[in-house]
Amino acid sequence: MLATLSGAELLYSAAVLAVAFFVQGLAGFGSGLIAIPLLVFVLPLQFAVPLSLALTYVTAVSHGLRSQRHVRWREMLPLMPFSMAGVVLGLIILKTASVAAMSHALGTFVVLFAVYQFMGVEFAGRYSKGWAVLAGGSGGVIGTVFGTGGPFYVIYFRLRGLDKTEMRATIAATFLVDGGWRLVGFGAAGYYTRDFLIAMVAALPVMVAAFYVGSRTHMRMSQQSFQRAISVLLAISGLALLTK
Repeated sequence: MLATLSGAELLYSAAVLAVAFFVQGLAGFGSGLIAIPLLVFVLPLQFAVPLSLALTYVTAVSHGLRSQRHVRWREMLPLMPFSMAGVVLGLIILKTASVAAMSHALGTFVVLFAVYQFMGVEFAGRYSKGWAVLAGGSGGVIGTVFGTGGPFYVIYFRLRGLDKTEMRATIAATFLVDGGWRLVGFGAAGYYTRDFLIAMVAALPVMVAAFYVGSRTHMRMSQQSFQRAISVLLAISGLALLTK
């Protein structure tokens, strides 16, 4: 499949990954939200999602090891059983649903999340852990099908009142478990082809450099300005998918 891509398409894919992992380094999440809607214009969804997941997992391991003392394990663990069930359901959907239907569903989800983030919705008070059922299940399904399950975990941890440092660390730890299940599931489903391994190796230097720059920029940018800029990009990519 990679042999069918033009030089311009390969450069486009590299640029998308650079932006996605700059965002990941900056915010601690979001690489899938940026990468998947933009990569599917040149790569099949069933190729783009496992590739984004594998690259993001490398950053999660790095960040998780450095920030494990800030992880709120008691807040994370209730998500896990429902996330695992969501991964299984997501693999079934990924194997059986049509490409057009999944592209339109992804576009709708991305636009809705862009609107939510642009509005800067905040949650007052501390909400019940019962929300872990919806957040974990939705994160598992959406993360497996579209590589973008992170927003559900972000919203859940905001509902539970985690601060910025705890949020970044706990999301990284959550992804280590949730992403691990998805990696195993994609392997069992036969997604790790020769093309996938070549793309993974080629993309690693881009990912490392972009993630490093994003991490270094973390404290220099207004959170509100960052969220709104990303929201605009997400809305554009989501609307483009809906008209694809």
